[in-house]
Amino acid sequence: MVPDISTGGRTYGLLAYLYGPGRRDEHTDPHLVASWLPELAPDPGRDPVATLRQLTDRLDLPVLALPSDRRPARHVWHCPVRTAPGDRRLTDAEWAQVARRIVHATGIAEEGDSQACRWIAVRHAEDHIHLVATLVREDGRRPRRHKDGIRAQAECRKIEAEFGLQILNPGDRTAAQRPTSAERSKAERTGRVEPPRETLRTSVRQALAGAATEDEFFRRIREAGLRLEKRRAPSGDILGYKVALPGDRNRDGEPIWFSGSKLAPDLSLPKIRRRLAAGSLEDDGSDVQQDRYQPAARTRRAAVPSAERASVSLVTDDDEDATGQLVGLGELLDVLAQTSASATRGELNQAARAFERATRSHVRAERADNRALRSAARGILRAGDALGRGEDGGATAMLLSTLVLATMAAARWHSARGHAQQAAAARQTALHLRAAYLTSAASPLAAMREQGRRLTASTRRRHAGTLSSALPDLADRLLAAHGWDALAATLDEAERAGHEPVSLLQRVIEQRELESADNVTDVLVWRLRRVANLPAAAGTVAPRAGSRDANPLARAVERGAAEPGRRPRR
Repeated sequence: MVPDISTGGRTYGLLAYLYGPGRRDEHTDPHLVASWLPELAPDPGRDPVATLRQLTDRLDLPVLALPSDRRPARHVWHCPVRTAPGDRRLTDAEWAQVARRIVHATGIAEEGDSQACRWIAVRHAEDHIHLVATLVREDGRRPRRHKDGIRAQAECRKIEAEFGLQILNPGDRTAAQRPTSAERSKAERTGRVEPPRETLRTSVRQALAGAATEDEFFRRIREAGLRLEKRRAPSGDILGYKVALPGDRNRDGEPIWFSGSKLAPDLSLPKIRRRLAAGSLEDDGSDVQQDRYQPAARTRRAAVPSAERASVSLVTDDDEDATGQLVGLGELLDVLAQTSASATRGELNQAARAFERATRSHVRAERADNRALRSAARGILRAGDALGRGEDGGATAMLLSTLVLATMAAARWHSARGHAQQAAAARQTALHLRAAYLTSAASPLAAMREQGRRLTASTRRRHAGTLSSALPDLADRLLAAHGWDALAATLDEAERAGHEPVSLLQRVIEQRELESADNVTDVLVWRLRRVANLPAAAGTVAPRAGSRDANPLARAVERGAAEPGRRPRR
């Protein structure tokens, strides 16, 4: 059950909308289900002689009784309350109970207070009501409605439990401000897919992801096509900024501006400066031979170790460091959404938007160092768009496999600390990442499975023995899994490149737990390929480990002395 409180200045205009047909004729049978005093509240929906003007005048009477200079400019309190999809249909009597409990909890009309504000509850759909009140009490004073949104949310959680409805996650005031109903309505009228506030928030986050300096951040905002204004002190120092969408104007023809803090709590200029001050960013090319892969593939492979280290941070007791790593993971997802191939772009955009909520909580990260993740994000952004096939398709799958585990670790970290909304956001992110992973991994894994099936029976038995030695408890399950052929092919490539399969497999197993992985064979394939520096797409001969003469098997393969799938005699 979701309450959404706002204030306005026109009682009649709001009532005309509530009792009207709606923007798409979606309002059916509008009528009162409760009010401050039923005998004084005419119902234009059910009483043929009642009018909207009569109801407006009755609600506004305490406001109009005040001298004009004491009347509040925004005297209309509006709170739609909606049940969640899938909840049962409440009766009018039940909605009346909901209405009375919420106006009591918020301080609009406490039970037993004869001088409380006047209010009504209008129902014009099965799944919600609209509470309307005027913010002057019968005695001329203002209601005490401090933190009325939080109190309404808390009361809704109680109502959900008592009425057998879905119990939604409680808020903690770290979420970004949602678009108002007016903003949503305007977006519908103008044909936008979403309100400008949401488009701007995504664009500003993407401009910040991987940025090294404040000037670069502002330059990216302009390059994204947004209007930008900076607020300056008399000395010329920049104090803040605001952005607007081109063409988004108010009734006076002026741009509709949003400051960074109005888009999201962590997008204010002071908080952006703290993030940028963490240290200089360098493109991360670690663990990758830069002359072997195209930039998109190289930078994606280079980001994997940073994402793995972030996952480890999320199972420690250092909450400040964990919070910093969550912010870094958010930046990494933002740049992947910008640079992904068309086949995965939709899911990655949804993943980045979902995880944005998981990056904010009341845990501070003032001194956390997430430069590795931010540098990885910068490298991916500067490398440009991925093709979605071949080596960079496989490298993307390698990174997404790691990020699925990282976001699941984030969900567990938030859940352990009671951050319900953030945990839900991280779980939703993992779902989108899994979908993107399955798309990007389909082709390279299919090629690896085919390669594994072509191995000789003796070679497959040898690699099965390697798996049994390294993972005795999981070996039988993994050998029967769909991904075993790809894992066998990877072990064989690693061996031919000069690695010792048992020790290599032990090394990747020790990197991080496997229990949270949906597909253990896939996780092992990508870890092995990264650690052994094997191509992410099958069909490319991997370089040998160590020096040219370090391994006799590698020399034999290079000379062609070994048959495919057979080990030379030692």
